[in-house]
Amino acid sequence: MNGPVVVGVDGSPSALEAVDAAVQEASLRGVELRVVHAFLWPALHAPPASSPLGPPTGAVHEAVERIVADAVERARSQAERLHVSHAVIAGDVSTVLQAQSRTAQLIVVGHRGSEAFAELLLGSTAVYLSMHARCPVMVVRGRPSPAGPVLVAVDGSPQGQPAIAFAFFEAALRNTELVALHAWSTWTDHGEHALGHPIDPVELVGDVDRLRQEEGQVLADALSGHRDQYPGVTVRPRLVRGRTRPALIEASTDARLMVVGARGRGGFTGLLLGSASQAVLHHAHCPVAVVRSDL
Repeated sequence: MNGPVVVGVDGSPSALEAVDAAVQEASLRGVELRVVHAFLWPALHAPPASSPLGPPTGAVHEAVERIVADAVERARSQAERLHVSHAVIAGDVSTVLQAQSRTAQLIVVGHRGSEAFAELLLGSTAVYLSMHARCPVMVVRGRPSPAGPVLVAVDGSPQGQPAIAFAFFEAALRNTELVALHAWSTWTDHGEHALGHPIDPVELVGDVDRLRQEEGQVLADALSGHRDQYPGVTVRPRLVRGRTRPALIEASTDARLMVVGARGRGGFTGLLLGSASQAVLHHAHCPVAVVRSDL
């Protein structure tokens, strides 16, 4: 993992918060921080006759340079020894950052863009990158607890294993506790998974205890191999009976970072980003890292 940490900036307060998070990530990893601004004429309300792929000039050039310079200065003021590079790249921001992800070990973005970049609002760039980036994506939002744990969502699926590995790595970097949350319900595919057959509500009366034990084993099995790799990380398994999305959002209140997979067990295989992942991107109280299973 020698690639840089890349942060996308557009001059918005959210992007500057992303710079702060990216500085921490790059410093912890001991790698370069690369500040990237994607330039597109229409996004800056430039004359229609201007080429969307041409370099910024005049007042537009000054505005772009100021966006990048402010971000670079902010980064360097927080970590003098950190190597900070920067680039202004012509193209749509999602496409540009996706290309950057091919050589990066982490992409960091804010949860919304500036007013001049209305198309960068969450539901566009952050979700697109979470589905298509070639490295983990961190979306900076909420107010992370500086002393809180790293929180990882566990569903027991093979697709969720890379997210768990990333969460252990992040907890080790920060020398902090890892909370592994597994939510289960008698009305979900988790219940069918544990009982081994479709659920009849009548039989649940006598099988809830068994179901709880089965789901506890799912959680333990998902963590077992990673515990050996990171013996110094304190892990707190948390088994919650209830719906996954509200359980994760509530748990994020005390976390410094939440890690989720892009798609876990169940659902439609054609959906690259699961409903729980999308929900926490919009509502979590701390930064969210999305880790695809095919990286």
